[in-house]
Amino acid sequence: MIRQISRSEIRERIHTRIRKKLAGTTERPRLAVFRSVAHIYAQVIDDSKGITLASASTTEKDSGPTGGNISAATAIGKRIAERAKEQGIDKVVFDRGGYLYHGRVKALADAAREAGLEF
Repeated sequence: MIRQISRSEIRERIHTRIRKKLAGTTERPRLAVFRSVAHIYAQVIDDSKGITLASASTTEKDSGPTGGNISAATAIGKRIAERAKEQGIDKVVFDRGGYLYHGRVKALADAAREAGLEF
């Protein structure tokens, strides 16, 4: 009998495949996105040092629109871009985390681009 593969396992496989090719450096860190049903999270990560340089999520108290919707993702995209700019980061590598580049992930990326991040 063939074992059913869950959606999260498929996403993990895709994410692993993406991460083999993609890494954040000190000059160009990685903008990683994670989304759950209720929230969305974004981190700017320097993989060469293994540290998070900036982060934003809908779980923060003053995050604005809450929940797992496009308006919240747009707000988080703007906030992560502002925090990255404060750290002196202009260019990043976008890591969609195994999710399709659609909906909330796309809204976050577009908002970050509009706020001045280059990727």
